Amino acid sequence: MNAWEKVNMARGADRPTSQFYISAIFDSFVELHGDRNFRDDQAIIGGIGLLNGRAVTIIAQEKGINLQEKSLRNFGAVHPEGYRKSLRLMKQAEKFGRPIVCFVDTQGAYCGVGAEERGQGEAIARNLAEMMQLKVPVISIILGEGGSGGALAIAVANKVFMLENAVYSILSPEGFASILWKDSKRAEEAAEAMKITASDLFELGIIDEILPEPKGGAQNASSEMAERIKEKLENELNHLSRKSEDWLQKHRYKRFRKF
Repeated sequence: MNAWEKVNMARGADRPTSQFYISAIFDSFVELHGDRNFRDDQAIIGGIGLLNGRAVTIIAQEKGINLQEKSLRNFGAVHPEGYRKSLRLMKQAEKFGRPIVCFVDTQGAYCGVGAEERGQGEAIARNLAEMMQLKVPVISIILGEGGSGGALAIAVANKVFMLENAVYSILSPEGFASILWKDSKRAEEAAEAMKITASDLFELGIIDEILPEPKGGAQNASSEMAERIKEKLENELNHLSRKSEDWLQKHRYKRFRKF
């Protein structure tokens, strides 16, 4: 499967979204709302759940599963208040010593006039800076699309994993082709040049591990995929939870500085 085929699979309407994995992996999930400043951004689901009895904070980008819900969730394009909600919940997790699990699935942050007026760039930049200093374990998993700073704003983690058919990039192939060649129709060519697949990014050291998908993609055996993610989270949190606050901060900082 080439890079463009993986882009299309990552964007597939039948691909399981964050809300499926939250319900399949965690028990007793309680969603928390709002950034305490402007509003509640439905493109971000955040809250507290139990992973085999361990309380964790969950932050997830959500595209929606039908047209009505996609519209409600802005097709996964997060507003600045979504990132501020995320940061509020991360700081709450730090206060109470809860590990943080993030699910990344967005084509990019919303770039509308209102979002820019409310400080989209500042909200993303603050998340990057604050996440670097968190004193609790942070794990991010790229489920589908990981687009630009909109994805990175919840992916500054001690461990970053990607599903086999996910993509992670500085911007969409269409945007890349438009900028480089002034022709968005060359998106397939751009996808190959950008090195955006899980195998490319693992080889480059951008991600820590590729999570294999069932034959034909996660959509063909979503419960099986959820079990794989759950097992990986349990193993990694058992490891990271034994580390000191200082180690977690320095590990995260060094991980991203080497890029």
